[in-house]
Amino acid sequence: MGYVHAHLIVVDDGVVLVDTGLPRRSAEIGRALFELRRKIGEVNTVLLTHHHPDHVGGLGEVKRRSGARVVAHRLDVPVIDGSGRTPPTGVLRVVELVMGRPEAVTVDEVLSGDGPTPVPGITAIHTPGHTAGHTSYLLDRDGGVLFAGDAAGGGRRKLITAPRMFTQDPAQVPRSIAKLSGLRFDTAVFGHGRAVTGGAVERFREYAG
Repeated sequence: MGYVHAHLIVVDDGVVLVDTGLPRRSAEIGRALFELRRKIGEVNTVLLTHHHPDHVGGLGEVKRRSGARVVAHRLDVPVIDGSGRTPPTGVLRVVELVMGRPEAVTVDEVLSGDGPTPVPGITAIHTPGHTAGHTSYLLDRDGGVLFAGDAAGGGRRKLITAPRMFTQDPAQVPRSIAKLSGLRFDTAVFGHGRAVTGGAVERFREYAG
């Protein structure tokens, strides 16, 4: 979806979507589902990593078309559902003018920390820094697949992190990466940058070093 990634996970009873990408780009999700011989109505859960518009922009349309339950951390919920949204300032105001403001959407399942999600086999890991409620997700499949969101990004040879201007608490970022480095996963995918396959956790351990 342009420079940002959303991810589809096929499960026994349908499809799980991790993030929804940019506003007005949900047609790309539909095309990806078609390639998997699936339909938007089969999306039963949307796991959100954080509230930024390039990750929740398509949420309203996806929920309307699928009826999927929406899952997010409690600290990001006020921005997602509009109850605590404030007008952006500085560079974030420019970003919103370009991307458009995501519509407010109700969060159905609120996370408060690490632990199971409503989807069997997927665990939530609270990884604050980029936003207060930023959450990564670990899929218990194929040696472990980490959906890192913007806790880190996939660089050519090493992990990268989001620019400080877009990060709420930069001091928390290395702590969250260190936390992820203590898990077991073979593959890591990101909101931005290349996926890492084969011993992906080692990239996180090298960063946390």
